[in-house]
Amino acid sequence: MPNIVVLIELTHTGHVPASARGLLAVAARLGTPVAVTVSAGALDPVTIAVLGGLGAARIHAAQTEAAHTVLGTPMVDALADAVAAHAPSAVLAAASVDGREAAGRLAVRTGGGVLADVVDASLADGRIVTEHSVFGGSYTVHATVPDVLPIITVRSGAVDDQAPAATPEVTTVQLAPATGSQTTIDSYADAPENLSRPELRGAATVVSGGRGLGSEENFVLVEQLADALGAAVGASRAAVDAGFISQTAQVGQTGVSVSPQLYVALGISGAIQHRAGMQTAKTIVAINQDEDAPIFEIADLGIVGDVFTVVPQVIELLKNRS
Repeated sequence: MPNIVVLIELTHTGHVPASARGLLAVAARLGTPVAVTVSAGALDPVTIAVLGGLGAARIHAAQTEAAHTVLGTPMVDALADAVAAHAPSAVLAAASVDGREAAGRLAVRTGGGVLADVVDASLADGRIVTEHSVFGGSYTVHATVPDVLPIITVRSGAVDDQAPAATPEVTTVQLAPATGSQTTIDSYADAPENLSRPELRGAATVVSGGRGLGSEENFVLVEQLADALGAAVGASRAAVDAGFISQTAQVGQTGVSVSPQLYVALGISGAIQHRAGMQTAKTIVAINQDEDAPIFEIADLGIVGDVFTVVPQVIELLKNRS
């Protein structure tokens, strides 16, 4: 089986990101997953166990003092080192800000080709073929980069599989100090964590609210349904612009792209900008009192009605069922 190098973006506290599960699942379909990590010291045994549980057969653990003090470059250095050491048939990274930058910079170093914002990947006639949802989700296209190293960024949440657990073989390498001009990180300010809800990017279930909620006070209805479903909370750009919720919850072309198993849209009309960030959800449920709302064009289940009448009934049914 060919090696598939996978960039695992450890946080500065050493936590494995939610994107690792889907990335390693795709890698396992294409070959043997080789997880690449960057840290300032030895990799924590817990981290090794977590990555093994997610399917990493090998771990290329790069160590450098610049791991969390230099922006971007240590990841690119670690990936380039892993490509040289493992001769992979592809490199995978999350379609995150850092993952996209690392993919582009690695392509320049290796002469590879970037396949961006992938929602699935498979083998066809010995060649890796990626699937993309484009033009606001209106089309699904397939792409490949012949004769060069495919460097693939995968949309978080798009892949729900999990690779079989493995006992990883760990290779520790020491990266050479970075040379030239570098952007340095002076400090971190961690965003407050809501431990009662999953992270929006990569969540299996998302409940989003739009301008139809009417006010910040009414937006609590979205949170109540999300809590009843164990879901993450999202929002349309209109709801964010109106001040109902912070910009970090925005789903859409200029916000977070999600691909959950279930997406519930409350009071969202379904503008193309919003649909671009959620149309690949496996099941879409929309509640809107405007029967001509564009969201109904892509919904698997559409309810024409007042969210303030329908949603409380749904929450009550969920509570009774639990």
